[in-house]
Amino acid sequence: MRQSFLPLLLALALCTGIAPAAEPITPPEAIRAAAVAAVGGDLATTEAAVDPNLRMATCSATLQAVPTSARIVRVRCPDQPGWQLYVPVQVRDIEKVLVVTQPVQAGETITADMLAMRRRDMAGAGSGFADPAALVGQTAQRSLAPGAAPTREDMSEGPLLRRGDPVVLVSKAGGIEVRVAGRALGRAAPGGAISVENLQSRRIIRGRVVGAGIVEVMR
Repeated sequence: MRQSFLPLLLALALCTGIAPAAEPITPPEAIRAAAVAAVGGDLATTEAAVDPNLRMATCSATLQAVPTSARIVRVRCPDQPGWQLYVPVQVRDIEKVLVVTQPVQAGETITADMLAMRRRDMAGAGSGFADPAALVGQTAQRSLAPGAAPTREDMSEGPLLRRGDPVVLVSKAGGIEVRVAGRALGRAAPGGAISVENLQSRRIIRGRVVGAGIVEVMR
């Protein structure tokens, strides 16, 4: 994994801080440790791509490290003239979670025979499932490839409404409820917003899915 970061690391280094061969250097491990600490990680769970052959000039002050994005940390020597280096980082969060063992299409209901427990890096992926009872019976909101770990954002607890599906459009005002036939113009899970065509007036109305095939007009 570390090797894949090295071209990027070398491209991001400011060459003015590279020490001649005979001069002392800042240990690459010290640069790596500073980058890891900046993202609140530790050396066991965080990968910081620092070339072990890198020769940055020795630094008399404490290295300063600040994240500039979710995957990049700027490590700086505050000496004069000093130097700075942009280090790619990757935080790992290895968990035992449920994965699907076969392709799953959007709108398909998850069954127990689709699932297996595997170790996956869930860093930045969302909240996975460790209990089959919490996942079985839910509906996939998007397609999942074999081996993918479904997250709570991928699932809904009811059937997925898809473009072209017939719906009942419900409008409530002043204690009066009106129901008309409609047609879904997009895809939405229960609780999600969707555009619906009123088949009686041909108007396009924005609503929220409140039940199986039922969309309540949003006001």
